[in-house]
Amino acid sequence: MTQNRGGKGAGAVLGAATVATGLVAGLLFAYACSVMPALARSDDRVFVEVMRNINEVIQNPVFLTAFLGAPVLTGAAAWLHRATRARAWTLAGFVLCVAVLLVTTAGNVPLNEALATTSDPAAARSAFEDTWVAWNTVRTVLSAAALVCLLRATAVRKTGPTPVPR
Repeated sequence: MTQNRGGKGAGAVLGAATVATGLVAGLLFAYACSVMPALARSDDRVFVEVMRNINEVIQNPVFLTAFLGAPVLTGAAAWLHRATRARAWTLAGFVLCVAVLLVTTAGNVPLNEALATTSDPAAARSAFEDTWVAWNTVRTVLSAAALVCLLRATAVRKTGPTPVPR
C-alpha cells in the first residue's frame, strides 16, 4: 500500500510552517513574559518611547517573513495534507495562524498606531498598555496552540498511510 503523506514537498512545507509558527509563538511569548513586564516597571515616558521604537523596528523583512509566512505556509500545508491523517491538525493550525494575524491587525496594530501619535505619555500609556497586553496574551495562546497542532500534524503524518474506508 502506498503511503499518502501529501505528495512531494508536503513534509518540507509542513516543516517550514511549523518553524515559522514556532518563531512567532516564541516572539509573542517573549513579550508576554519579559518585554511587557519589564516595561511595566518604567515611567510613562520611557514606556511610550520604547514601545514606539519596538513598533518601528519590528517592521522588517525578517519578522514579516516569519509572521506572514506562518499562515501562508500553514495554509499550503493544510492543502497538501487534505487527504492525509494530518488534515485536521494542519487545518486547525491554519485557522489558529489566521486568528493570530486577525488579532494582531484588529487589536494590537491599531493600538500601536494610536500610541505613535499621542503626545501625552501618561494618557498614551493608559489607553495602550492593558489592552495591548490582553490582546498579546490572546495571540500568544493562539500561536502556541497552532504550533502544537502543527507538531501533532508532523507526528501523525509519519504514522503511515491513511486507512482506506471499507
